[in-house]
Amino acid sequence: MTLTPWLWAVFTVIAAFAQTLRNAMQRELTGGLGTVGATHVRFLFGFPFALVFLAAVLVATATSSPWPGLAFWPWVIGGAFAQIAATALMLAAMSERSFVVTIAYIKTEPIQVAIFGLIFLGDAVTWPMLTAIVLATAGVVIMSVKGLPLRPRKAGSEGSGPGGIRPTLWGLAAAGMFALSAVGFRGAILQLNMANYVAAATFTLTVALAMQAASLSLYLLLRSPSVLWAIVYAWRPSLIAGFLGAFASQFWFLAIALASAASVRTLALIEVLFAQIIARFAFGQRTTAREALGMVLVVAGVALLISAH
Repeated sequence: MTLTPWLWAVFTVIAAFAQTLRNAMQRELTGGLGTVGATHVRFLFGFPFALVFLAAVLVATATSSPWPGLAFWPWVIGGAFAQIAATALMLAAMSERSFVVTIAYIKTEPIQVAIFGLIFLGDAVTWPMLTAIVLATAGVVIMSVKGLPLRPRKAGSEGSGPGGIRPTLWGLAAAGMFALSAVGFRGAILQLNMANYVAAATFTLTVALAMQAASLSLYLLLRSPSVLWAIVYAWRPSLIAGFLGAFASQFWFLAIALASAASVRTLALIEVLFAQIIARFAFGQRTTAREALGMVLVVAGVALLISAH
């Protein structure tokens, strides 16, 4: 299959825009469904669309469905459950913090990929890379310090509210989980050893969504069956969020099938700009000068990190 060198970049930009819209839709669903319920929407309603995508790809390319070996499963299972945790943490952070700032926290993901590479793969961290990490971390600190209370909170309210440290920690943890999921999914795609990268990416996405939809459905059935009914009643907005989630994921998987997770997730920083537009027109939120400076430092840090490779 002949590939255009910059095709992964096109896939990434499309995915980033669709994901921004999906994030905004899920944020609105959190109030009625809760964090876990809104998290489940992207998987439960996204899975049917992934099946349609897979069928279309296999028919259009005259490709038979792959039969993955044992090595495929640890990668896809790790990626699937890391993504569940990442989505839940992201929505929890959004419920207490600005939509734009939460997205900026999550955009520290490429930095965390570098850290995971050092810990798990022994990848060296050069001085330019270290400088990049410090820059981006400073940006996150600037954004999180803004609004922290100067006076003690009332008893029982520690860490709560839009200025608390908790949403910052949730946002950073979400970034870490998204980083692990991207690495897991790319590993799963590569384990299929298919010449048709579109089929490999789409098959991996479908398997991952099947696991995610089944596991969260079982969890809610046992712990909060009322949330499942609430999801059913909110099927119209949930269907839209599910489609956007599956659509975005389809292009994320295509991109990481062609390029490294670090390259894809770095270009995905364009999502910060998309989030700014969504927040301004959909939520009426304004970004302060301090928040803008923090986001600039995060973007500069991640850009420097990639240029140092």
